[in-house]
Amino acid sequence: MSQADNNSQTIARLAEMLAPSRRILFITGAGMSADSGLPTYRGIGGLYNHEETEDGVSIEEALSGQMLQTRPELTWKYLAEIGRAAMSASFNRGHEVIAEMEEHFEHVCVLTQNIDGFHRLAGSKNVIDIHGDMHTLYCTACGFSQSVSRFDNIQIPPRCPQCPELLRPEVVLFGESLDTHKIEQLFSELDEGFDFVFTIGTTSVFPYIAQPVHLARQLGWTSVEINPAQSQVSEVVDHRLQTSAAAALDEIWQRYNQRIERDNWS
Repeated sequence: MSQADNNSQTIARLAEMLAPSRRILFITGAGMSADSGLPTYRGIGGLYNHEETEDGVSIEEALSGQMLQTRPELTWKYLAEIGRAAMSASFNRGHEVIAEMEEHFEHVCVLTQNIDGFHRLAGSKNVIDIHGDMHTLYCTACGFSQSVSRFDNIQIPPRCPQCPELLRPEVVLFGESLDTHKIEQLFSELDEGFDFVFTIGTTSVFPYIAQPVHLARQLGWTSVEINPAQSQVSEVVDHRLQTSAAAALDEIWQRYNQRIERDNWS
């Protein structure tokens, strides 16, 4: 059986299994926004697939809190590059499907690693953006903050207009601590339990991203991975779709709505 046929059968089965569900968790990574034209950091189509950037450090080191303190111009070089890549893009059909599901099921939660803000732009309300949103900048000294939509004309590194200190995005850089409130929100969601856990377009290398999938395995929640590449949880999930996020989510949602319509007529 071809991969396409296997995916089609899995999607049909998932559409049927979704019917009695009440609570659904979506965990999304860079692959979720790849269909918007944004390159992932690593993996298939990755922006930084080489071991080192052109500056001789890994992208993880360049985008670290330590590097921001010692060489802010280097960190901001790559922040601006990512910002420019996101500038002309917007949410895709996959983001829209998740937002539509939020209006249909009793409870839908999105845990995203992405800092592009696309889930909220698409209409999702219950979003835990665990790594923050890159469009909000704040001063590291005086508390000044501003929202930015463009990164093509930004000064590198940007300075606060009210004092001479550095501006930084409201995101969690490598080596920095996660927002305590967001971690508590995630734990509260997991305590309530889920019927379905989707992990989409993420390598799941961070423990807090992989943990809900392992918890699903332990507690009998149905788990699904949508990812063209292997990840840290590929051998853990119940179902796996090796395809892009937007196409898979759209087909699942179409098949689900066809099932509901068929049941209403029977």
